[in-house]
Amino acid sequence: MNNNFTRKRDLSKYFLPNINRARKRLEDAKTLKDNFEIPTNLIGYGINKKFHIKTFGCQSNVRDTETMMGILEMIGYKHTDDIKEADLVLLNTCAIRDHAEQKVFADIGVLDKIKKTNPNFIFGMCGCMAQEEAVVNRILKSNFNIDFIFGTHNIHRLLNILEQVLFEKNLVVEVWSKEGDIIENLPTTRNNNIKAFVNVMYGCDKFCTYCIVPFTRGKIRSRSKQDILDEINELIRKGYKEVTLIGQNVNSYGIDLKGENYVFSNLLEDVAKTNIERVRFTTSNPWNFTKEIVDIMKKYKNIMPHIHLPIQSGDELILKKMNRPMKIQDYLDLINYIKENIPYCSITTDLIVGFPNETREQFERTLDLYNKIQFDNAFTFIYSKRDGTIAANLPDSTSMSDKKEWLLELNELVKKYAKSQNQKFVGLTLDVLVEGPSKKDQSIMSGYSPQWKVVNFKGEANPGDIVKVKIITASRFTLNGEIVK
Repeated sequence: MNNNFTRKRDLSKYFLPNINRARKRLEDAKTLKDNFEIPTNLIGYGINKKFHIKTFGCQSNVRDTETMMGILEMIGYKHTDDIKEADLVLLNTCAIRDHAEQKVFADIGVLDKIKKTNPNFIFGMCGCMAQEEAVVNRILKSNFNIDFIFGTHNIHRLLNILEQVLFEKNLVVEVWSKEGDIIENLPTTRNNNIKAFVNVMYGCDKFCTYCIVPFTRGKIRSRSKQDILDEINELIRKGYKEVTLIGQNVNSYGIDLKGENYVFSNLLEDVAKTNIERVRFTTSNPWNFTKEIVDIMKKYKNIMPHIHLPIQSGDELILKKMNRPMKIQDYLDLINYIKENIPYCSITTDLIVGFPNETREQFERTLDLYNKIQFDNAFTFIYSKRDGTIAANLPDSTSMSDKKEWLLELNELVKKYAKSQNQKFVGLTLDVLVEGPSKKDQSIMSGYSPQWKVVNFKGEANPGDIVKVKIITASRFTLNGEIVK
């Protein structure tokens, strides 16, 4: 099939993103279990063809990529890691920070050059950037020969969109600025045969002033308990050892399930009762993180002792401006409750430096909080302006040079405590889920401890084994030891 044609750009034919529609929370999501079909025109179309998906961002995007891989393989496509070998390339994008967006535009430029030399080459963009009005408008005004754009709510329509690209010979833009339904029973190709991500909910209703996610992912939609447990039981039958329950804010699970008194702590307990060997979850907003969750973790040994609990700032006024009005003492009380009830639990966080008009004094409160808690690790970022968010309209008197200096200062603390927290495990014997040989040294095996720490060790083991490893030394990044027979 020859795709050597000029893409039409008739805006009236596109489903364009609209941030004002995306702000609204009008429709209740439905759960649909028979909403995927293969267009007759595409049956077997991908035989002898290859695809590549480049994934940016969070675990939710990784899980979406696994679904899209499964869909493309249904019509015969095979995956390749080499973009140059691919007949079809998808960029599954992230909108959290400007830096990620600029990398995507650079990749679009590279793919555009490939298309100019190979008119049968097809490429498209999906994910959170596709839900951004400004991003799509920028692409439409450009000369990029991109073939299709779709968002986060209609992944199940990938083949329908591809059919339009191939047979109608038009640029296809299909971005839904409304709540997506929950589509079950989609094909999937997992990236790992030991560990798996399992969506428990989609979307976010918190509306932090710096965050675009409530607009790109829509409002909260919780999957049914039974659908989640069925997926996990199927993974157990296939030999998986670990599941990670994922969502934009897993602690909000269930609050949208009308007439049911079933929240995340209940779900976590039921998942533990499946007896899968390891259970994890991410990401958690401190607002919804309850002591009941900690109590369930304490009760079940197969729930791993690692909690990612983003605080973002140690200053209460900054938190209020972020629309995260949590009292620092409440956060400290929660951390202390975790430490008292779950020995050797690792606690990680996210921190934003340089929120508009942040002062040195306010930044120092973040340092003070970090010193008090001594997190195992942290993801740290300079504030990134996101069009469409409230914070994007705030004046900002804080210089970029100050923000960069503060980030370096904070990162020194992160390094310090990452190493000292790891050193606490020296002399202990930990259960390690083996992933395979270390990438740096094939004679050394590598895996993860219950606390989500990389463990490199000497000894014979196979991927998927859970082995006991005595920790001999520790660095900032890894624990190092030897297998215990």
